[in-house]
Formats: sequence, C-alpha cells, structure tokens
Amino acid sequence: MKNLAVLAALLLGLTGSAQAGDAEAGKAKAATCAACHNADGNSVNPVWPKLAGQNEGYIVKQLQDLKKGMETQGKEGRLNPTMSPMASPLSQTDMEDLAAYFASQTAQMGAAKKSTLEQGQSLWRGGDKKAGLPACQACHGPTGMGMAAAKFPRLSGQHADYIKAQLIAFKKGERGNDLNAMMRDVASRMSEEQIQAVADYVGGLH
Repeated sequence: MKNLAVLAALLLGLTGSAQAGDAEAGKAKAATCAACHNADGNSVNPVWPKLAGQNEGYIVKQLQDLKKGMETQGKEGRLNPTMSPMASPLSQTDMEDLAAYFASQTAQMGAAKKSTLEQGQSLWRGGDKKAGLPACQACHGPTGMGMAAAKFPRLSGQHADYIKAQLIAFKKGERGNDLNAMMRDVASRMSEEQIQAVADYVGGLH
C-alpha cells in the first residue's frame, strides 16, 4: 500500500508548469464542449463531469491523456469513446485555453445525500484503516478543492454518478491514467457501498 498521505504532502511542494491559457480564447473554443458540459462547464447530465472551477493543470492533463489514448488505441493515456475523438484534434494551446476558461467559471454546488452522509464523511475525513483506505482529503483536500500543483482534481460539487463511474473504472482497471496507480490502488479496496457513499458525499462538499 503506497503512503498516499506522504506522497501528497511531497507533491504540495511542487510548483508544476504554469498554464498559460487564455480564458477568452478558451470561451470561443468551448462552443463544442457546451453540448455535453454546458456553456459554463456545469453539465446538466449527471454522467458528464462538471468542468467549472476545475484545476487548470488537471484539465490539460486529461485532454492530453485522452488524445494519447486515441493515438495509441488505449495502450497509453486514457481512452474514452466520446472524449478521445474530441480531444484528438486539439493542440497544446487549445487545451490550455479551454482549461483556463473552465477553471475561471463558478461550479454549481449540489447536495450530499442524507442516507449516506455519515459514511461518506467518515471515509472522506478518515478513510478506513481496516480496508487500508487513506482519507480522501489527503489528496483532494478537506473541502474537495484538489491539489493544483499535483494535478489532483477538484471533486467539490461534482456529480455523484460521474464520481461513482470513475471509481468503478479505476477499480476494474478500465481507467489507468492516475499517478503511480494511486486511484486504482484505492478504488480496488473500496466496496460498492463505500464507492456510493463517497460519490454521494462530494456533491455537497465545499
């Protein structure tokens, strides 16, 4: 089991490469994205992620990985039947501009489900020692804002259905573009009940 908390702490010290995106240029380029993610990045369909307020570096990395997944047919990066073809024609500048635009938007918050609130909050704040699960906040922050320098995503306000789908994909090994397989390791230890509880919790976390 990797010491995620220590690794996260080390990554906090990284400055990373600053994104030089142009938000105004990104707004114009985001017209195509609006069909699924809405004009301001607050998608209505719960299976499509909210991009509003997401960390720029994370958005750029995902677009790079999705493009690489298309080029290598899933051998590298991240292959998604919907998004990989969309990312394929994008240049680095396009990616940075789109990231700057969506990062500048305000995420619309949801609400955590009362039925799973206690379990979701417990996992987020303290993990599960018996299952070897670290606290989610170790990498994604107490309020779910992520770690921009480490390119760890903001999860605050994200759709529960989308979070659940990604955790399941990591658990099954269907998604593998996480740093040092950290999310695959964590998700593999999570029960379906725990996955649902965490997914329900982040929608109202802020």
